[in-house]
Amino acid sequence: MAESAELKQMVMSLRVSELQVLLGYAGRNKHGRKHELLTKALHLLKAGCSPAVQMKIKELYRRRFPTKMVSPVDLALPGVHTAAGLPAGLAQLGFDGHSSPSPLLPVSLLGPKHELSLPHLPSALHPVHPDVKLQRLPFYDMLDELIKPTSLASDNSQRFQEACYAFALTPQQVQQISSSMDISGTKCDFAVQVQLRFCLSETSCPQEDHFPPNLCVKVNGKPCNLPGYLPPTKNGVEPKRPSRPINITSLVRLSTTVPNTIVVSWTSEIGRSFSMAVYLVRQQSSAVLLQRLRAKGIRNPDHSRALIKEKLTADPESEIATTSLRVSLLCPLGKMRLTIPCRSVTCSHLQCFDATLYIQMNEKKPTWVCPVCDKKAPYEHLIIDGLFMEILSSCSDCDEIQFKEDGNWCPMRSKKEVQEVSASYNGVDTGRIFTSQKRSNDNKKKVDVIDLTLDSSSEEEDEPPMKRPCPSLSPVSPPINKGYYLGIRKQPWPLKRSNFFGTCF
Repeated sequence: MAESAELKQMVMSLRVSELQVLLGYAGRNKHGRKHELLTKALHLLKAGCSPAVQMKIKELYRRRFPTKMVSPVDLALPGVHTAAGLPAGLAQLGFDGHSSPSPLLPVSLLGPKHELSLPHLPSALHPVHPDVKLQRLPFYDMLDELIKPTSLASDNSQRFQEACYAFALTPQQVQQISSSMDISGTKCDFAVQVQLRFCLSETSCPQEDHFPPNLCVKVNGKPCNLPGYLPPTKNGVEPKRPSRPINITSLVRLSTTVPNTIVVSWTSEIGRSFSMAVYLVRQQSSAVLLQRLRAKGIRNPDHSRALIKEKLTADPESEIATTSLRVSLLCPLGKMRLTIPCRSVTCSHLQCFDATLYIQMNEKKPTWVCPVCDKKAPYEHLIIDGLFMEILSSCSDCDEIQFKEDGNWCPMRSKKEVQEVSASYNGVDTGRIFTSQKRSNDNKKKVDVIDLTLDSSSEEEDEPPMKRPCPSLSPVSPPINKGYYLGIRKQPWPLKRSNFFGTCF
């Protein structure tokens, strides 16, 4: 009776999500409001639930109140006091010959699917399962949860901590990993991977990957390769590793009978706690992500037009008003013309970037930062802009456009292009314009030229060369006679040809 009353108190303290988990585990209907779910759970308890359901209630209670752990005696199953109930091979791993729990195995044993089939170890050796959620990775589809997010905890209070965890694979999981092997390259790759992740133990929002200080991981006794240290930005600053998911597939035993162990060592940090999790994932390529983005559809152009009008609406309290917006049709990443214009729904700018290039760059180095405003632009927030798709299809001869207050747009061209286009629009042949201009320039270049290399013995030496008619004189002007210049008679020069240095008469 005492145990039944204790279980009832535990059920009464559970939340909606935990009641749904309990009813679903027991095979009951898990839909309804909280008082309905609570009534179903109490009826389940009153009807006499199985020991496995009782364990589930205690497990959910421990997650709800991790500091109010019940005693190991209360958690023990009737008649289970040794390692006889463990699967083959795990008894030797977690227990010694005296049937006492090994301090090396504070395991979240075998993940959520296999955890309930094992006897509960003392609470001090069990890691706490906080309500931590890790951020979804766009290039990895989660297939299964091998070890749920588990707090990194150790049984000592020293600075350097160490904990051990274990998980086993089902026959279906082994088949998924084995069939995804790719040996075409220089090394063996798997499309389906066993992925190890670390994060901060924060429950306010999905967490990014975050390594504990001085992290070291061993999988089945073999050291695991971690990302290399980044060079420090300042002198005297301790270098850090880039926190990323760790692929441990090559170190995992693809066996359904022998479990896999993960030994994690790290340095404790005051005021911070960390969690780890192991997932079975399938890796995707940038082409698949681009296809999924296109499958989401193109955003209605009216959304962008409304944003343009909002930006160009005059503020009555401001003395400066923006009447137009100039936007480039070149991608800020590759400086090439956009093919699939996209941006994040959280961005406030109109400028787009190319979706293909953006996804390919994040496949090599996942940062997911907008190249325009340097703010976070995760994959799930990307949209394809329908207005820019229309502009790109209808304007192929310019790389920049200008938006107007009414939401319309016009192409921006250079001055030379504008002159040529305006001339052709006025019905004037640009070839004739350039020809007439060239002829007028040739006429301006005509000048009078006097040859100073004539022989001095020429008979025409007696008289200076006649000037050419001035084109500016009217036709009625009197003709210019030989020896005259503008009505003034020119006397011939009498020279004595006998002696060049003779005296002039």
